[in-house]
Amino acid sequence: MSDFLASAEAALLERHGLNSFEALWALQLDAVDEPNTGRGGWSRVYRLELEGKGFYLKRQSDYLTRTLHSPFGEPTFAREFRNIKRYQKLQIPALQAVFYAERRVDGERRAILMTRALDDWSDLDHLLGQWPQLALEQRQGILRACGELARTVHAAGQVHGCFYPKHIFLRERSEGWQAQLIDLEKTRPLLLGQRDRLKDLEPLLRRAGAWSESDVRLMLAAYLEQPADSTLVDTWLQRLLHRRREKEAR
Repeated sequence: MSDFLASAEAALLERHGLNSFEALWALQLDAVDEPNTGRGGWSRVYRLELEGKGFYLKRQSDYLTRTLHSPFGEPTFAREFRNIKRYQKLQIPALQAVFYAERRVDGERRAILMTRALDDWSDLDHLLGQWPQLALEQRQGILRACGELARTVHAAGQVHGCFYPKHIFLRERSEGWQAQLIDLEKTRPLLLGQRDRLKDLEPLLRRAGAWSESDVRLMLAAYLEQPADSTLVDTWLQRLLHRRREKEAR
């Protein structure tokens, strides 16, 4: 895979001498979390700010996954980067890549993925912690935005695979709430129709404990483009609750 550098950020990175793999790999930064280890290597995330703009710089070495696309293994970032580009092509709101490149160095397979930080967005997990304090109009806007986002993903023939509150980012604008996704590593084609759609939605309901049944109905109404008291929303709600009980019983 050839190096990728987003045209919108090329001049900014060049001004700081950071428009190459080698410069970004050598850059000294504080990590924002503990390293992921396993797969025979490591992977870590760093925060970078340039001229008032925030970015996340992810570096990994020998942290590989095997897929049909690469049966002998490839950096996990490679798959995530392809999915970012796929979502962009399909017009699914999601994080934006700034830089991607791979190198083989002294027997190591290294990769860098740099994305724009969503500094003016809040993840749903954070908003759920404030749920009782949010105005009714805000809660309704968030629920509709989540349902519409899920509908957009599935209508494009994709399954996110990690549709969790911490991976859904939202912001309020004058025209309403906007939503987008991060963590696209597990995205795959939607092949099994309703079964895949239910499987993708259920983790969101299981983790959104602050939502009441009426909240879930409103989210499903936006997803299905049906009234919240419709028979179709009833059916989907019951199927999701059944799947949730099965998961919790395991």
